[in-house]
Amino acid sequence: MTPYNVLFLCTGNSARSILAEGLLNGLAGERFRAYSAGSHPKGEVHPMALATLRQLSLPAEGYRSKSWDEFAAADAPRMDFIFTVCDDAAGEACPVWPGRPMSAHWGMPDPAAHAGTDAERLKAFHDTARMLKRRIELFASLPFERLDALSLQTELRAIGQRQD
Repeated sequence: MTPYNVLFLCTGNSARSILAEGLLNGLAGERFRAYSAGSHPKGEVHPMALATLRQLSLPAEGYRSKSWDEFAAADAPRMDFIFTVCDDAAGEACPVWPGRPMSAHWGMPDPAAHAGTDAERLKAFHDTARMLKRRIELFASLPFERLDALSLQTELRAIGQRQD
């Protein structure tokens, strides 16, 4: 079976979208291939995002902060699903994605913007990872082969409305 390609978008591509990429790739096995990008990438991955992935026993190597333009190019992997994980990226004019993938908004607070001690900031990253993990588990458990396009789109949006 060809895996479904999933792109997680955020503005900076340094925290939430990186966490989502790592979680889906680490939890969903061969069924999905996750990627992440940003509308205005910061150019580096937040160290606490990588620390959070490590603490979840997920790979924390090979990530980079990159532009969503890479995934709108003709030679980019064709996406099946695109999820925005921050409100800013959801409100921006996105590129035209090849293949017309299904999309939904799964917005959540930015842990990189959390002020406080290192322990408090790391807790914010863990809280975000927990919310993403729950949404990703729900997404990965959907019976794609039994859902028509409208039902699947409704399910994707409902997952983003969860208040885990």
